[in-house]
Amino acid sequence: MRKRTFALFTVASITYSPFALAETTRYVEPVAFKSDAYYQQGDQYLTSTPVQAASSTAALACGDPACSDPCADPNCSDDVACGSGCEAGGLFSGCALAGPIEGLSLADLVGIDPECSSIEIGGWTNIAYYNKNIPLSQNFDDLLSFDDIPDHANLAQQWFYIGKVADGSAGRDFGGRIDVLYGTDAQKSQAFGNPGAGIRNNGFYDASLDHGYYGWAIPQAYMEVANGDLSTKVGHFFTPLGFEVIPATGNFFHTHSYTMFNSEPFTHTGALSTYSGFEGLTLYGGWTAGWDTGFTNNNSGSNWIGGFATELSENVTFTYLNTYGNFGWIDGGSKNSYSHSMVLVADLTDNLQYVGQSDLLRTDNPGVSQIDTIGLNQYMFYTLTDTLKVGGRCEWWKKDGTSFNEVTGGVNIQALSNLVFRPEVRHDWSPGTDLDQTAVAIDAILTY
Repeated sequence: MRKRTFALFTVASITYSPFALAETTRYVEPVAFKSDAYYQQGDQYLTSTPVQAASSTAALACGDPACSDPCADPNCSDDVACGSGCEAGGLFSGCALAGPIEGLSLADLVGIDPECSSIEIGGWTNIAYYNKNIPLSQNFDDLLSFDDIPDHANLAQQWFYIGKVADGSAGRDFGGRIDVLYGTDAQKSQAFGNPGAGIRNNGFYDASLDHGYYGWAIPQAYMEVANGDLSTKVGHFFTPLGFEVIPATGNFFHTHSYTMFNSEPFTHTGALSTYSGFEGLTLYGGWTAGWDTGFTNNNSGSNWIGGFATELSENVTFTYLNTYGNFGWIDGGSKNSYSHSMVLVADLTDNLQYVGQSDLLRTDNPGVSQIDTIGLNQYMFYTLTDTLKVGGRCEWWKKDGTSFNEVTGGVNIQALSNLVFRPEVRHDWSPGTDLDQTAVAIDAILTY
């Protein structure tokens, strides 16, 4: 798994040498670096009921049948025809089979009314196909990228979650969350930074929950307390670093950048606080037991994690987050490892968004781990219609003197209010190796 990425990088080099754009309903959209994203990675797409457009009518009481009308918005006609693309739905909303699919709700199945309960419960199913390994993966099921099972229609993510957001607006409040994942993405999302992990069916917490090239992961299991503008969570949680996230619902593209997979942590075990009491400024600070650990540490892992997010203008946000100290598995126990992620998000127009990201990772443990990576990622997203969005990603990533590049283009097609398709084309090349590859990928995400 990812623990072996840097250990095998030399071999690889030799062998191949969160912000809305427009006030429309969209499903898959980057979400990192919202002021509360550290506990809500992708959460705007995790609703257990179909997304509904805002209505100009007065607020409806819980249980009112009109609450479930997917086209109660005045922008939609009373009779929604098949393929009308109603703002609250998708290209095929109104078709004969659309109603039962759009009505899928895990909350309803367990008897929770999301309009009346603070408990959030839901999930999604993500099926993916790609015709080639996505670098740095080279061989079938080598665990060196998320996408290492080519030419198969894979269950990438079968995801379930339950939680409650701690709302400190009225004083002290408590919350927490648990996420469970099954699929081909699970083994890359486990606590592979734990002692004994790195070999299938080995390690503590979820690191041993393998099922061939499928597996189980519990990427989040934490408690949270909030009071006013200060909130703190303790346990196992997603990293706040980076623009791309593990949940398929939180990214525009199916494939991931080199930077996300090779230069950033995925999860942490520890404590992380967020303070949002300043206008246009959010502060982050905490401690974790290294990178990618689950309720233990490796090589005495212990590091700071923190930074800030600030609104430079009404349409521009800049975030800087870093980790410093002993990262555990990745640096072999060094005390001076450092990483940072800087992200600029700019809404250029109502429909056009630009994202620029630069990450740096350095470890200095002679004879054990001396890693030096830097990268620059740029994204453009354009909303064509309520049901169609186009995007592009251009990345340069360099490790120990070897540069890797990729350009990816794709579209997000919202077929139903809770079903999106993401076809893409990706080209990778590396002047210092034999890498020169074009791959295609397509996936579907059904949320409920």
